[in-house]
Amino acid sequence: MHGMLYLIRDVRLRGSAPRLDVLAAMVDYIKAFPERFHHPKEEAYLFRLVAKRCSDAGPLIDRLQEEHRSSAAKIHALEQALNRYRDEGAAQFRGFAEAAADYATLQWQHIRTEEDTLIPLARAYLTAADWKVVDEAFSGHSDPLFGVETEQEYESLFRRIVKLAPPPLGVGPS
Repeated sequence: MHGMLYLIRDVRLRGSAPRLDVLAAMVDYIKAFPERFHHPKEEAYLFRLVAKRCSDAGPLIDRLQEEHRSSAAKIHALEQALNRYRDEGAAQFRGFAEAAADYATLQWQHIRTEEDTLIPLARAYLTAADWKVVDEAFSGHSDPLFGVETEQEYESLFRRIVKLAPPPLGVGPS
């Protein structure tokens, strides 16, 4: 998100030509990693175990899951805004920039809630066996719901972004 907002700011403040290829790769990465890979694992493992161990965590888990649903809707809106920007030109820049800022704001608030509230609950309530399950789910990609192809897909997208993005974001042309 920082990279996307950097490119948007570069267009807005310096009049740089939009790097639509890089922006599209960034949106694809967001769809591939957080939306299809990371969030489902959080819900299936971390959220489920925290809810099981801490009866008071229900409202927090519900909120985080709702944010995941909102996130999916916002990334769809971001993708549509990027398509309009690509197809219709500069007149659609503002809508795209707003969609990116909206998505980024939700993600940063969501991450802050997880770091400030969920993770401390997990540390307080999860057992060593619970942590082993969570660690295996997030470090090993052997979960039958998520194959090696998923890992390869998001790694490939990330490498593509780095190759396309101009410095300081990547190694692509300036």
